[in-house]
Amino acid sequence: MNKYQKGFSLLEILISLTIGLVIFAGVLTIFVGMKTTSTQTSSIGALQENGRFALSVLTDDLLREGFWGNIPSQLTDNTLIAIPVIGGQDCVGQGLNNATFPQDVGTFRSLWGMTAVNASPITCINDANIGSDVIQIKHVLSPPVVGNTDNTLYYLNANSDSGAIFSGVGAGAPPTVNNGVVWQYQHHVYYIRDEAQGNLTVPVLMQGVLSVNNGMIFSPLIDGIEIIHFMYGVDADDDGDVDAFISPVNMTQAFWDKNDSNILAVRIFVLARDILPDNSYTNTNTYQLGDLPPVVVNDNYRRLLFSTTVTLYNARTDTWP
Repeated sequence: MNKYQKGFSLLEILISLTIGLVIFAGVLTIFVGMKTTSTQTSSIGALQENGRFALSVLTDDLLREGFWGNIPSQLTDNTLIAIPVIGGQDCVGQGLNNATFPQDVGTFRSLWGMTAVNASPITCINDANIGSDVIQIKHVLSPPVVGNTDNTLYYLNANSDSGAIFSGVGAGAPPTVNNGVVWQYQHHVYYIRDEAQGNLTVPVLMQGVLSVNNGMIFSPLIDGIEIIHFMYGVDADDDGDVDAFISPVNMTQAFWDKNDSNILAVRIFVLARDILPDNSYTNTNTYQLGDLPPVVVNDNYRRLLFSTTVTLYNARTDTWP
């Protein structure tokens, strides 16, 4: 008997390969599309998280600006019976009285900011990104301190008439203030600088925190924050309403010192940028941060712009609740 070996013809093999290639190309297209979508989703999610976190931190600090515990007014040198000397470098902004603690000249500024025109817009900073803002915020932190204080922090012991600022002394007693309540004293400074991360340059939101031994200590707070900008809502006619939102460059000394007006609100703008570039994406958008010149880009980084307006609850308070 004759035995025959059967198989595929050359034409059948070519047809099978063609069908297989079509199916493979379809699967590959779906895979690449899903990967691109996943990358975009992850990128936008990170931008939203970073931008919202930046707004949250700045908002929380601004809501407390000018709060001095039991003292029913803005803090002055005349209301304090004791003011310590800063250990380390202080952060001194513009104006006669714009250091960490009140001085005996001018009006103490619990809020102040400017748009950086060079890398050293304030005495404690030498690496600020030009075109982004720097801001100082001063207040005490609620609730009051119960128990021992921390010897690395400053505190305000105050009643309704006067107070004393002191450094924490562990189990020791604070300066004597009749019927005084102790609050943690805070002075924060925020600005943007660039940091090298491998072969990349990443913009970072920096936060300065007051320390007893070292003065103002800065540390990275959020990566990927490219620009912060603030506009200050000024009540020039003392009717309790904001008359205009003004950029730092147009704020007068009287506005900052709150002699003839009150700063009732602050408008915050935050531009968040991806940490890593995406070579499959080109960003040619224009971003408008208040009255700053438009930010025009042409690169491979995704960005999102965030903004909010914060009411300063302590701006017109005569007596704390």
